[in-house]
Amino acid sequence: MRFEIVTLFPEIVEALRIGLLGKAMDSGAIEIVARSPREFATDKHRSVDDAPYGGGSGMVLMPGPIAETLDALDAERGGPSHKVLLTPQGDRFDQRMAERFAALPSLTLVCGRYEGFDERIRGMVDQEVSLGDFVLLGGEIAGATIIEAVARLGPGVLGNDESATEESHSTGLLEYPQYTRPSVFRGQEVPAVLKSGDHARVARWRRKEALRRTKERRPDLLETAPLTDEDRKLLAELAAEDES
Repeated sequence: MRFEIVTLFPEIVEALRIGLLGKAMDSGAIEIVARSPREFATDKHRSVDDAPYGGGSGMVLMPGPIAETLDALDAERGGPSHKVLLTPQGDRFDQRMAERFAALPSLTLVCGRYEGFDERIRGMVDQEVSLGDFVLLGGEIAGATIIEAVARLGPGVLGNDESATEESHSTGLLEYPQYTRPSVFRGQEVPAVLKSGDHARVARWRRKEALRRTKERRPDLLETAPLTDEDRKLLAELAAEDES
């Protein structure tokens, strides 16, 4: 999959070349390309921002350099790309959106800086996306977050492809507790069922604990999670335990 970042700081690509993401870039499993709107600035100062019409604090990104950058990426790519504007006003990013993005051949992320975008830039993209109800200095960190969340769903990125389907939110629930050696650490022991060798019991325990953790920490997720009849039995067991 190809990721494109429109940013004033194209060096972010090298910052992403670490761990499994770096290995995926080196192997060709994913491609990350950054282009700076400054390449298309028309004055000697390579300006990409200007004061807003009507007055006000801060500077606003001009539409011209962004448009030229997107046009250049379109010509370079030679195929379609889903263009995303990173803005606090956008759709909330979540695991379902990451899965939809992972099915695309290319994803273009437009990062802002300064006070904001010229409104006409919104018409150059397919979607506006936000990480949450807060404001960052720019879109680069948000873009890096989205790239990691999407890239890990693609083939050849994780060491074990099943890991992508077992994490929190992948099934609509929070992930069950995990343990490793030693068996006892500072008086806390690994649950006996995980050492039993009984795969069916382990699977049932993990599912029940995922439901328990979701019920305790994010009960709202249970309203939309695809629950089975067995899940509902486990939730009934949890309710009975709470009452006892």
